[in-house]
Amino acid sequence: MKRIINKLIGKLGKKNYLIDSNLSNYDILILVFDKFICLLRGYYLKLWLKKSEGLIFLGKNCKIRFCHKISMGRTIIIGDNVQINALSKEGVKFGNNVSINNNTIIECTGIIKQLGEGLVIGNNVGIAQNCFIQVRSKVIIGSDVMFGPGVSIFSETHGFDNLNIPIIEQSTVRKGVLIEDNVWVGARAIILDGVSIGTGSIIAAGSVVNKNIPPLSIVAGIPAKIIKTRS
Repeated sequence: MKRIINKLIGKLGKKNYLIDSNLSNYDILILVFDKFICLLRGYYLKLWLKKSEGLIFLGKNCKIRFCHKISMGRTIIIGDNVQINALSKEGVKFGNNVSINNNTIIECTGIIKQLGEGLVIGNNVGIAQNCFIQVRSKVIIGSDVMFGPGVSIFSETHGFDNLNIPIIEQSTVRKGVLIEDNVWVGARAIILDGVSIGTGSIIAAGSVVNKNIPPLSIVAGIPAKIIKTRS
Protein backbone atom coordinates (compact mmCIF):
# COMPACT_ATOMS: atom_id res chain seq x y z
CA MET A 1 0.00 0.00 0.00
CA LYS A 2 2.82 2.42 0.83
CA ARG A 3 4.31 1.90 -2.63
CA ILE A 4 0.97 2.75 -4.25
CA ILE A 5 0.58 5.90 -2.14
CA ASN A 6 4.12 7.03 -2.99
CA LYS A 7 3.38 6.61 -6.69
CA LEU A 8 0.14 8.57 -6.38
CA ILE A 9 1.88 11.40 -4.55
CA GLY A 10 4.56 11.47 -7.24
CA LYS A 11 1.93 11.75 -9.98
CA LEU A 12 0.37 14.67 -8.13
CA GLY A 13 3.65 16.56 -8.53
CA LYS A 14 5.54 15.89 -5.29
CA LYS A 15 8.92 14.78 -6.56
CA ASN A 16 11.05 12.49 -4.36
CA TYR A 17 8.34 12.46 -1.68
CA LEU A 18 8.11 9.22 0.33
CA ILE A 19 5.74 8.62 3.21
CA ASP A 20 7.21 7.58 6.56
CA SER A 21 7.88 3.85 6.79
CA ASN A 22 6.48 3.85 10.35
CA LEU A 23 2.95 4.48 9.09
CA SER A 24 0.75 1.42 9.44
CA ASN A 25 -1.75 0.40 6.78
CA TYR A 26 -4.53 1.46 9.17
CA ASP A 27 -2.95 4.91 9.52
CA ILE A 28 -2.77 5.18 5.75
CA LEU A 29 -6.43 4.21 5.36
CA ILE A 30 -7.48 6.98 7.76
CA LEU A 31 -5.37 9.51 5.86
CA VAL A 32 -6.68 8.37 2.48
CA PHE A 33 -10.29 8.58 3.65
CA ASP A 34 -9.72 12.11 4.98
CA LYS A 35 -8.13 13.20 1.70
CA PHE A 36 -11.01 11.67 -0.26
CA ILE A 37 -13.52 13.80 1.68
CA CYS A 38 -11.33 16.86 1.09
CA LEU A 39 -11.23 16.00 -2.61
CA LEU A 40 -15.03 15.94 -2.79
CA ARG A 41 -15.17 19.40 -1.26
CA GLY A 42 -12.51 20.51 -3.73
CA TYR A 43 -14.54 19.32 -6.70
CA TYR A 44 -17.45 21.46 -5.58
CA LEU A 45 -15.15 24.47 -5.18
CA LYS A 46 -13.80 23.96 -8.72
CA LEU A 47 -17.26 24.70 -10.12
CA TRP A 48 -17.01 28.31 -8.98
CA LEU A 49 -13.38 29.16 -9.69
CA LYS A 50 -12.19 31.29 -12.57
CA LYS A 51 -9.71 28.54 -13.49
CA SER A 52 -8.50 25.24 -12.05
CA GLU A 53 -5.94 22.93 -13.68
CA GLY A 54 -5.93 19.98 -11.28
CA LEU A 55 -7.07 18.49 -8.00
CA ILE A 56 -8.10 20.57 -5.00
CA PHE A 57 -8.16 19.15 -1.47
CA LEU A 58 -10.35 21.43 0.64
CA GLY A 59 -10.55 21.20 4.42
CA LYS A 60 -13.49 21.81 6.76
CA ASN A 61 -15.14 25.14 7.57
CA CYS A 62 -13.33 27.12 4.89
CA LYS A 63 -14.67 30.45 3.64
CA ILE A 64 -13.67 31.14 0.05
CA ARG A 65 -15.22 34.38 -1.21
CA PHE A 66 -15.27 35.80 -4.75
CA CYS A 67 -14.24 32.45 -6.20
CA HIS A 68 -14.61 33.81 -9.74
CA LYS A 69 -11.44 35.82 -9.14
CA ILE A 70 -9.32 32.80 -8.16
CA SER A 71 -7.14 30.74 -10.51
CA MET A 72 -5.49 27.53 -9.27
CA GLY A 73 -2.84 25.27 -10.75
CA ARG A 74 -2.39 21.55 -10.14
CA THR A 75 -2.66 19.91 -6.69
CA ILE A 76 -3.83 22.57 -4.25
CA ILE A 77 -4.20 21.63 -0.58
CA ILE A 78 -6.25 23.93 1.66
CA GLY A 79 -6.51 23.10 5.35
CA ASP A 80 -9.35 23.56 7.82
CA ASN A 81 -10.79 26.99 8.69
CA VAL A 82 -8.91 28.79 5.91
CA GLN A 83 -10.38 32.12 4.79
CA ILE A 84 -9.71 33.60 1.36
CA ASN A 85 -11.33 36.86 0.29
CA ALA A 86 -10.24 37.24 -3.35
CA LEU A 87 -12.06 40.52 -4.07
CA SER A 88 -9.36 42.57 -5.82
CA LYS A 89 -8.45 44.17 -9.13
CA GLU A 90 -6.31 41.29 -10.41
CA GLY A 91 -7.60 38.43 -8.29
CA VAL A 92 -5.64 35.56 -6.74
CA LYS A 93 -3.45 33.15 -8.70
CA PHE A 94 -2.00 29.94 -7.24
CA GLY A 95 0.67 27.91 -9.05
CA ASN A 96 1.13 24.13 -8.79
CA ASN A 97 1.60 22.21 -5.53
CA VAL A 98 0.51 24.94 -3.16
CA SER A 99 -0.39 24.07 0.45
CA ILE A 100 -2.26 26.48 2.71
CA ASN A 101 -2.60 25.13 6.23
CA ASN A 102 -5.23 25.51 8.94
CA ASN A 103 -6.56 28.91 10.03
CA THR A 104 -4.64 30.93 7.47
CA ILE A 105 -6.29 34.13 6.21
CA ILE A 106 -5.76 35.73 2.80
CA GLU A 107 -7.54 39.07 2.71
CA CYS A 108 -7.42 41.03 -0.53
CA THR A 109 -9.79 43.89 0.28
CA GLY A 110 -10.63 45.43 3.62
CA ILE A 111 -12.95 48.25 2.53
CA ILE A 112 -14.71 48.43 -0.84
CA LYS A 113 -13.88 52.09 -1.45
CA GLN A 114 -10.35 50.94 -2.36
CA LEU A 115 -9.91 47.41 -3.71
CA GLY A 116 -6.71 45.47 -3.22
CA GLU A 117 -4.44 44.88 -6.22
CA GLY A 118 -3.97 41.09 -6.27
CA LEU A 119 -1.94 38.10 -5.13
CA VAL A 120 0.32 35.73 -7.10
CA ILE A 121 1.75 32.55 -5.54
CA GLY A 122 4.25 30.41 -7.50
CA ASN A 123 4.83 26.65 -7.56
CA ASN A 124 5.75 24.38 -4.63
CA VAL A 125 4.79 26.85 -1.92
CA GLY A 126 4.01 25.78 1.62
CA ILE A 127 2.14 28.16 3.94
CA ALA A 128 1.89 26.86 7.51
CA GLN A 129 -0.86 27.34 10.08
CA ASN A 130 -2.22 30.70 11.26
CA CYS A 131 -0.59 32.86 8.61
CA PHE A 132 -2.06 36.22 7.54
CA ILE A 133 -1.55 37.71 4.08
CA GLN A 134 -2.96 41.20 3.62
CA VAL A 135 -3.29 42.02 -0.06
CA ARG A 136 -3.79 45.76 -0.53
CA SER A 137 -1.00 46.53 -2.97
CA LYS A 138 0.35 43.71 -5.17
CA VAL A 139 1.81 40.74 -3.30
CA ILE A 140 3.98 38.28 -5.23
CA ILE A 141 5.30 35.08 -3.66
CA GLY A 142 7.73 33.11 -5.83
CA SER A 143 8.24 29.36 -6.18
CA ASP A 144 9.70 26.96 -3.60
CA VAL A 145 8.85 29.30 -0.72
CA MET A 146 8.17 28.13 2.85
CA PHE A 147 6.24 30.04 5.51
CA GLY A 148 6.42 28.95 9.14
CA PRO A 149 3.38 29.18 11.43
CA GLY A 150 2.03 32.64 12.17
CA VAL A 151 3.81 34.56 9.40
CA SER A 152 2.18 37.90 8.52
CA ILE A 153 2.47 40.02 5.38
CA PHE A 154 1.21 43.61 5.34
CA SER A 155 1.05 45.44 2.00
CA GLU A 156 -0.31 48.78 3.17
CA THR A 157 0.64 51.51 5.63
CA HIS A 158 -1.36 54.44 6.94
CA GLY A 159 -0.58 58.14 6.76
CA PHE A 160 -0.30 60.02 10.05
CA ASP A 161 1.49 63.30 9.22
CA ASN A 162 -1.51 65.64 9.59
CA LEU A 163 -2.11 66.28 13.28
CA ASN A 164 -5.47 67.91 12.59
CA ILE A 165 -7.06 64.81 11.05
CA PRO A 166 -7.66 61.49 12.82
CA ILE A 167 -5.24 58.84 11.58
CA ILE A 168 -8.13 56.65 10.46
CA GLU A 169 -9.20 59.37 8.00
CA GLN A 170 -5.77 59.96 6.49
CA SER A 171 -4.71 58.38 3.20
CA THR A 172 -3.03 55.00 2.90
CA VAL A 173 0.28 54.20 1.23
CA ARG A 174 0.63 51.04 -0.90
CA LYS A 175 3.97 49.89 -2.33
CA GLY A 176 3.74 46.10 -2.62
CA VAL A 177 5.59 43.03 -1.35
CA LEU A 178 7.83 40.71 -3.40
CA ILE A 179 9.19 37.42 -2.07
CA GLU A 180 11.43 35.78 -4.65
CA ASP A 181 12.07 32.04 -5.16
CA ASN A 182 13.51 29.63 -2.60
CA VAL A 183 12.87 31.78 0.48
CA TRP A 184 12.25 30.41 3.98
CA VAL A 185 10.26 32.67 6.28
CA GLY A 186 10.41 31.53 9.90
CA ALA A 187 7.55 31.33 12.39
CA ARG A 188 5.81 34.57 13.36
CA ALA A 189 7.97 36.72 11.11
CA ILE A 190 6.35 39.95 9.90
CA ILE A 191 6.96 41.38 6.43
CA LEU A 192 5.93 45.01 5.95
CA ASP A 193 4.81 46.93 2.87
CA GLY A 194 7.41 47.97 0.31
CA VAL A 195 9.74 45.05 1.05
CA SER A 196 11.48 42.84 -1.51
CA ILE A 197 13.15 39.62 -0.30
CA GLY A 198 15.81 38.22 -2.60
CA THR A 199 16.14 34.66 -3.86
CA GLY A 200 17.47 32.05 -1.44
CA SER A 201 17.11 34.19 1.69
CA ILE A 202 16.13 33.03 5.18
CA ILE A 203 14.05 35.16 7.55
CA ALA A 204 14.54 34.09 11.16
CA ALA A 205 11.55 33.40 13.40
CA GLY A 206 10.04 36.50 14.97
CA SER A 207 11.80 38.95 12.67
CA VAL A 208 10.20 42.18 11.47
CA VAL A 209 11.32 42.93 7.90
CA ASN A 210 10.94 46.60 6.98
CA LYS A 211 13.53 46.98 4.22
CA ASN A 212 14.72 45.12 1.13
CA ILE A 213 16.75 41.95 1.66
CA PRO A 214 19.47 40.99 -0.88
CA PRO A 215 19.56 37.45 -2.31
CA LEU A 216 21.08 34.67 -0.18
CA SER A 217 20.80 36.66 3.04
CA ILE A 218 20.01 35.37 6.52
CA VAL A 219 18.27 38.05 8.56
CA ALA A 220 17.01 38.27 12.13
CA GLY A 221 15.80 40.80 14.65
CA ILE A 222 13.41 43.72 15.11
CA PRO A 223 13.96 45.35 12.72
CA ALA A 224 15.57 42.53 10.74
CA LYS A 225 19.26 42.86 9.93
CA ILE A 226 21.60 40.71 7.89
CA ILE A 227 23.49 38.38 10.21
CA LYS A 228 25.00 36.12 7.57
CA THR A 229 25.20 35.54 3.84
CA ARG A 230 24.74 32.08 2.32
CA SER A 231 27.83 31.49 0.21
